[in-house]
Amino acid sequence: MTSHQNTQTMKPATAAKKLGVYLEATPAEFREGVVSRAELNALQADPPQWLQDLRRNGPHPRPVVASRLGVSIAGLARGGITEPLTTEQIDALREERPEWLEREQATQAEVRKEAERIKQRDAERAKQTG
Repeated sequence: MTSHQNTQTMKPATAAKKLGVYLEATPAEFREGVVSRAELNALQADPPQWLQDLRRNGPHPRPVVASRLGVSIAGLARGGITEPLTTEQIDALREERPEWLEREQATQAEVRKEAERIKQRDAERAKQTG
């Protein structure tokens, strides 16, 4: 009896998400096909020029924009940012430092601080019970 290994494939949207790029900015052949796990691994290991350019210049999807600005995705929405941004637009926002961005960055810093406090508290409890 031989085992057949099925090729695992994913939709282009899933692959774009895993690659951290905005689907609508990818080449048509990427958007219109399916991507195998092997193809995704190859794209990650040795990105073609279009992928390098997208990662460098954008437009970037909201999770990437949020990360680069140091805010949450919800914080982007509260700031009125609902569309993908290019690296140039992200850099301009960093320089302008609008009030909403400073507020959201402060909120995100508090969230991280609280998460760290809870992590330490849980570690202490684990030591006491373990």
